[in-house]
Amino acid sequence: MRRRGHFYFRHQVIIHSFPTDLICHNIFKRKKNYVYLVGAFQNEIMNSAKVFFVTKRFYSGVASRVKAQKYVLTKYFQGEPKNTDFKIIEEDLPELKDGEILTEAEYISVDPYMRAYMVGYKLPVDMIGGQVAKIIASRNETYPVGKYVTGSFGWRSHTICNPENLKGKPGFSPFTLLPDLTPHPVSLALGILGMPGNTAYFGLKEICKPKPGETIVITGAAGAVGSHVGQIGKNLGCRVIGFAGSDEKCKYLEKELGFDRAFNYKTTDIRSALREGAPKRVDCYFDNVGGEISSTIMSYMNKYGRVAVCGSISSYNDPQPPKVTILQPAIVFKELKVEGFLVDRWINRWEEGVKANLDWLHDGKLKYQEKIYEGFDNMVEALVGMLRGENTGKAVVKVK
Repeated sequence: MRRRGHFYFRHQVIIHSFPTDLICHNIFKRKKNYVYLVGAFQNEIMNSAKVFFVTKRFYSGVASRVKAQKYVLTKYFQGEPKNTDFKIIEEDLPELKDGEILTEAEYISVDPYMRAYMVGYKLPVDMIGGQVAKIIASRNETYPVGKYVTGSFGWRSHTICNPENLKGKPGFSPFTLLPDLTPHPVSLALGILGMPGNTAYFGLKEICKPKPGETIVITGAAGAVGSHVGQIGKNLGCRVIGFAGSDEKCKYLEKELGFDRAFNYKTTDIRSALREGAPKRVDCYFDNVGGEISSTIMSYMNKYGRVAVCGSISSYNDPQPPKVTILQPAIVFKELKVEGFLVDRWINRWEEGVKANLDWLHDGKLKYQEKIYEGFDNMVEALVGMLRGENTGKAVVKVK
């Protein structure tokens, strides 16, 4: 239905509100049942005209030969990720097939799992990650131009995909057609309304199973997941204690998010902080960092306590394996339940988590903060900054 370099619209198309000075250039041609745009006026028309498709089947989009940029990992990380570990490659994308869409990235996520996961891939490999992207061309009437989607598209500027092949598939950012999030930014689909939000929701509710009045302790409490876990805990009627890496972050947790207490783990004795903040000891521990602090917290838990192991960001950049932390005595004698998890375990309940978080957001019971980096060229800077803990809340890159 489309010839290279042209736009074809099947049957009836209504186009109005375009500049009158373009009409005289004979830019609209007819061929059988098609109306198409030719020449250098394609972009001008598509940018200025309002196009309404009034038939069941349609084809719309941008000119062919779209070029995509993508990050390719060429060296395994040694310590912190570096720009020299990557190459930015440009590739020509093919024309769309029936059922496919072309998306353009607007926000790309940087998350702790990226640092740990890449060691499992054979090099060279496209960098993984989730993004919010805008549909700029479509041959799928369910996914019209102008709508936003999320997907595990990786660190790339443009993507062609068939949504029917992606729906319901595991991934850190499952493919989703976004609803209108106004007045909130679409970037929240990478944060509290996306993978981090569902990590907090399912990790806390399904593994820790907190009861009203119980005490929850969270490490990495000012990050995208930790800050969310704490707010859910408060919404469920629990006492919430957080550990973060600066006094400013601790103030934010207490004053803005409603944590009962927050402590700077860099300047505070952990045992003393626990005695002060959790006088009835700890029932639930949401572990985002691992290391010695986890051993200390678990030794201070109540019998039959529950531990959700979400990550180990404290050791991701270590060039050598970390020193073994002895956890078994606390686990055995306190009969603790310790469970690691990946959020795609609940892929079939994804919408449940998003809806719950969206309801809390609308009710003013869930707040958020974002650290936004600017520009596709700054992906590595954003990843390193997030791993260093420079962000409060979710770290994302605004591509353009």
